[in-house]
Amino acid sequence: MINQETIQRIMDATRIEEVIGEFVTMKRRGTNYIGCCPFHNEKTPSFSVSPAKGIYKCFGCGESGNAVGFLMKHEHYTYPEALRWLAKKYNVEVEEEKMSEEQIEKNNERDALFHVSEFAQQYFSSLLYEDEMGSAIGLGYFHSRGLTDKVIKDFGLGYCLEQWDNFTSYARKNGYSDNVLQKTGLTIFKDDGKSYDRFRGRVMFPIYSVSGRVLGFSGRILSKEKQAAKYVNSPDSEIYNKSNILYGLYQAKNAITKADKCYLVEGNIDVISMYQSGVENTVASCGTSLTTEQVKLIRRYTKNVTVLYDGDNAGIKAAFRAVNMLFEEGMHVRVVLFPEGEDPDSYAQKNGSTKLQEYLKENETNFVLFKTKVLADDIKGDPIRKAEVLSEIVRTIALVGDLLERTEYVKQCASVLHLPEETLQNEVAKALNRKLYDNINQKPDPNDKDLKENVEGVSETALEEEARREHVAPFSLNPAQSQEMKIVKLLLNYGSELISLEVEDDAGNKENNEYTVAQVVVNDVLADQITFEDPVCQTIFNEYARQIENGGTYVNPQRFVEYEDKSVREAAITMMMDDYHVSDNWSEKKHIYVPKPEERLRKDVEESLLTFKLKKLEIKINDIDRQFSYLTDDTEKLMLMAQKMNYLKIKQKLGCALNRVIT
Repeated sequence: MINQETIQRIMDATRIEEVIGEFVTMKRRGTNYIGCCPFHNEKTPSFSVSPAKGIYKCFGCGESGNAVGFLMKHEHYTYPEALRWLAKKYNVEVEEEKMSEEQIEKNNERDALFHVSEFAQQYFSSLLYEDEMGSAIGLGYFHSRGLTDKVIKDFGLGYCLEQWDNFTSYARKNGYSDNVLQKTGLTIFKDDGKSYDRFRGRVMFPIYSVSGRVLGFSGRILSKEKQAAKYVNSPDSEIYNKSNILYGLYQAKNAITKADKCYLVEGNIDVISMYQSGVENTVASCGTSLTTEQVKLIRRYTKNVTVLYDGDNAGIKAAFRAVNMLFEEGMHVRVVLFPEGEDPDSYAQKNGSTKLQEYLKENETNFVLFKTKVLADDIKGDPIRKAEVLSEIVRTIALVGDLLERTEYVKQCASVLHLPEETLQNEVAKALNRKLYDNINQKPDPNDKDLKENVEGVSETALEEEARREHVAPFSLNPAQSQEMKIVKLLLNYGSELISLEVEDDAGNKENNEYTVAQVVVNDVLADQITFEDPVCQTIFNEYARQIENGGTYVNPQRFVEYEDKSVREAAITMMMDDYHVSDNWSEKKHIYVPKPEERLRKDVEESLLTFKLKKLEIKINDIDRQFSYLTDDTEKLMLMAQKMNYLKIKQKLGCALNRVIT
């Protein structure tokens, strides 16, 4: 276990914008950073990161937390794994305490999957340089493909010996169990108890997570056995799912962000050859057709994708299949086709890096226009085929989300197909209307947990209505909730700030003393015996009250970022994530000075407390009015009337203090 002192050193060193920036492309906006949320599908950024407060919040799906929580959700780390990742990034030495047997058992298996994968990668890589056969066969193959030792090491390439169980025996000797070897797929076990290495006799391409952890492998056979698959990939496991991973993304992510472009190729060797040729922003799908999850991975770093495929018919068809998916996710897509018989790897080997980069620039073309030209060549005066091509082009254009981009595609494609622009525009409009109709009338999935908890006894009509309903916050019956939240936001965001107040001692002497916002707010609310109707607000306030009453001056808001109650934790982060900022244009260009919140803090605290009391008083007065409707005893009515008059006088005073006209 990592001790508390070490955890604090890790958290003190952590910069959340740097951590999340490893996985999400963000831009500065005021004091915060914004980007597209990695936890749900969105095209307009609603994911906000506050460096000053060390928290993130998505205002689309509601996900929130600190750097540790982000790593746990995004990378599926355990709490200790996330801390160790941060410690490694910020060079913090980790001091650990001995874990209990129960904790060890709970964490052992998943950790073991990661550990044995990293162990295997290191072993396979070492064979290239330390084993005679590994060097002759494995390293010889990579060198024959023109790869340098630097690139071989950058991608952690290796070789698995031809022997049946060389790796399995070595792993067992180093303490790895058969269970772990089987779950990672490194070893295959037969029913008769015999076992053998899955990747024997293959050169090895380790597959990394975005953060650089080894998740699985792709192995290429070097022999000419007709029955053996050319490539074998690790099976899906608890740590590896090929549909959610892109080969080379770990090495390419920074280059993709810098260039604001991603090259998408077909194979592992293509990725490595492009990287060695200076085109480092290149990735490939991991032995699968491109998936939606993989497209979303790319979109975290850029919306611009150039698809590189072989120039044969199979390559063109593969490009057509992949690109529709890219358009559906809001990507801007271009394409480069290599000469027939060539791919990025072969072209780079024959022509060198300079000519490869020149070829990419000169032959990059708009994909929709490219697709239209390719299909138009297939028409050959056949009206039926022309109608089919038109339908195919319309479907692709309809996937483009941006109106201006879609309009330009219509114009260019109409010219290529020799059609009136209006005709093509009408067909696209029909396709969009059909798509909208299908979305509206799509029946809900009975297994959708987000849609409902239990479908038993619920009519189909009710389910359809539920599916159409937007996810909105439930209506609150607490009329003072906005003011309660305002008070709590002051505590969370400015609780430790000092403000000067004039106080009078017993002798009537006045002097200015400094107090924290938390001290002022807590003491004022407790003095008037005001309670919060919202249970979350009351819980947070109680934490501050407890600290102030025990002699403290404020509560560290990070206390609530990791609060045990999820509703408190999420509400606190939402209130802390205030993206208020004043544009420099106001002062620099318009010469208008707008005070910042911290500059008017004292006034804001005073006004918030007064307004809070005023709202609570109005609730009491309204409650008295409601009681009048059913009281019959005159004495009770007179008592209530006197109480109401007293409240109205206090209300007038509060109104005067706020410079408001109270009726």
